[in-house]
Amino acid sequence: MGNNTTNWGYEAVFYQIYPLGFCGAPFENDGVLEHRILKVLDWVDHIEKLGCNAVYFSPVFESDTHGYNTRDYCKIDTRLGTNEDFKQVCDALHEKGIKVVLDGVFNHVGRGFTQFRDVCEKKWDSPYKDWFNINFDGNSNYNDGLWYEGWEGHYDLVKLNLKNPAVADHIMDCVKYWIEYFGIDGIRLDVAYLLDFDFMKRLRSFTDSLKEDFFLVGEMIHGQYQRWANPEMLHSVTNYECYKGLYSSFNSMNMFEICHSLKNRFGPENWCEFRGLHLLSFVDNHDVTRVASILTEPKHLPLIYTMLFGMPGIPCVYYGSEWGAKAEKKDGDPALRPCFEAPEWNELTDLIARLAKAHRECKALQYGDIKVPVLTNRQCILQRDFEDERVFVAINADSQPFTAHFDAGFGLADDLATGEVHDFGGGSELAPYSYHIWKCK
Repeated sequence: MGNNTTNWGYEAVFYQIYPLGFCGAPFENDGVLEHRILKVLDWVDHIEKLGCNAVYFSPVFESDTHGYNTRDYCKIDTRLGTNEDFKQVCDALHEKGIKVVLDGVFNHVGRGFTQFRDVCEKKWDSPYKDWFNINFDGNSNYNDGLWYEGWEGHYDLVKLNLKNPAVADHIMDCVKYWIEYFGIDGIRLDVAYLLDFDFMKRLRSFTDSLKEDFFLVGEMIHGQYQRWANPEMLHSVTNYECYKGLYSSFNSMNMFEICHSLKNRFGPENWCEFRGLHLLSFVDNHDVTRVASILTEPKHLPLIYTMLFGMPGIPCVYYGSEWGAKAEKKDGDPALRPCFEAPEWNELTDLIARLAKAHRECKALQYGDIKVPVLTNRQCILQRDFEDERVFVAINADSQPFTAHFDAGFGLADDLATGEVHDFGGGSELAPYSYHIWKCK
């Protein structure tokens, strides 16, 4: 697999932190400087022990409220601390060999964005009037004496005009600062599906010139992902396409759903549209119900993580979910983005650490193609092959044991999920609610 140049991101295991929630910051920017971001320092060892070697930080820059309404792209949010504080965090992660990826919220800014405030004040006389999509003959919900385009009707999110070279120049200058001062290794592009293609091409070329192997991943919901993830634009995009299939396959006891998606999207045939792509995959994140809350059978929790780490893609774990924290979307964003006093560790965390190690060290899990030699409503076995390496990912979602008969092509395998040795002879018995990653030997 791979229609893009090799990048560290394709072999990484990500850990996502939503800093404003993680650090217990107030929702409204109160302007009071608190060094909350230093809390991450207390979690570095946990992240390393978990086996994650990249941290994706949701917005960290000065904003009006939730981080996605930016005021200043070069200033760490006052509620989180100073630029020096965040540099300390980045340095601590880098010392452990953990990469740092920041949220690039470039489609829109907050009403507190300095250049937008200048337009509201000076109207036609503002040198920044073309930074946004403005109509001076209209008015806004905020009675600004002008109309402007907001993101999907949200007028606290002011749409940037990325076709304006001055806007793109400003963003490139900020990105250069992030790389030079914080030493970041990549950017996750918010709502990448709305961003101007020429802007993303320029960003790719610019970051490539500044830092070898700089990683760009875009937020995508649906669509032809290869239009965004290609050698000219982004290295990866988020795999929302398979997100729903992961949990609903378990809830409906229909493993055909996720397995058909994986085969049809990532299979070896030329018509498989995600063939060669390395997508950022997840079972939950800061925008959706936690996986421990959405699964109807708690015993499926270790199974869905095994599937996540065993399927094609780059696995990403959302802070707190590694020990089974619960939260539902219906209770609002604060419920999904909480402040935990300290990291926890249990059997699920132990398993994820083993899965992360397996994914980091196994080329077949990172780059292998996919076949499904065994598939029923309640069981599946994925086959991942890369060069001379073969791995099987086996799932039994049923409360009853199951014996799988298939030609593995090998006699023995190391189980990377359980630590045991597996013998394929006479059929492979799967205990109730069992999960395995068999690396053939």
